[in-house]
Amino acid sequence: MKGDAAQAPPYSTAIVRARRLPGGREEDDLVAVEEPLEIRIGGEPVAVTMRTPGHDEELALGFCLTEGLQPLFARVPDDLAANSVEVDARDFDPERLRRNFYTSSSCGVCGKGAIEAISVDAPRVESRLEVAEAVAAALPDKLLEAQRAFAATGGLHATGLFSARGELACVREDVGRHNAMDKVVGWAFLEDLVPLSDRVLCVSGRLSFELVQKAAVAGCPVLVAVGAPSSLAVELAADRGVTLCGFVRQGRMTVYTEPWRIV
Repeated sequence: MKGDAAQAPPYSTAIVRARRLPGGREEDDLVAVEEPLEIRIGGEPVAVTMRTPGHDEELALGFCLTEGLQPLFARVPDDLAANSVEVDARDFDPERLRRNFYTSSSCGVCGKGAIEAISVDAPRVESRLEVAEAVAAALPDKLLEAQRAFAATGGLHATGLFSARGELACVREDVGRHNAMDKVVGWAFLEDLVPLSDRVLCVSGRLSFELVQKAAVAGCPVLVAVGAPSSLAVELAADRGVTLCGFVRQGRMTVYTEPWRIV
């Protein structure tokens, strides 16, 4: 624990008092920090997300990009409010953002409508990228090795951005799996790598509709996960041309869509 705590960013963990059972020993424990972040556009609050502090500008940019907006850059707000980020966005339409939120919240009820809404913001991924089976199978272990805060707390999700050869370009951790994805997409946006047509995204948990949505909007052709996909995640991946690999562990995987990319 001490070694892991020394490696974890200090803003990502907090010390709490806990009792170990059986035995009843009381001692300090490390937990992941969770705090709200208000995202503003044009000075107006557009969203509040519960996140692990750190890389907040990347999170705000990734969030806006994957919600179909056109962010330019993110900065500290003029009033210097804590836990807030100001995003400058081109042709911002608040009503469109509200419609996107409604779609996300109701996608379990109206899956077809949700997929149709995403297709407006995410062209079908036509990348001809191919990834070796052995490379894809190794990505979750490489991601885990880079998860410093998870090693200290056991309480954070992660997303990693890899090359087709399995080289790690960026990893971000967060209490929210969607926030970890947004942070990576925001980093890629700042590095002028979007669309991610020659990259692979790997996530530490399951594959939800929302994660596939964000990968598709970012133009990433391959999404790998340790866990299982939902039915709507598979439908969206098939519709948008994303290769979806689940249950990637111990050299095995299940490829649900566009399997031709795994060679």
